[in-house]
Amino acid sequence: MKVYLCGEKGCCPSVNIKNDYVEIGENDNICKLTMQEWTDLKTKIKNNEI
Repeated sequence: MKVYLCGEKGCCPSVNIKNDYVEIGENDNICKLTMQEWTDLKTKIKNNEI
């Protein structure tokens, strides 16, 4: 599943959830997270830790 972080496709970062990893970013600026790292990031955001 790929979700763009703004309303215009391709003009801003996206979150691309694969089976075993998640890519966040745009063009050549991509961060690849394991599923555990993705889960930890979501938890920290929901708990206002970051």
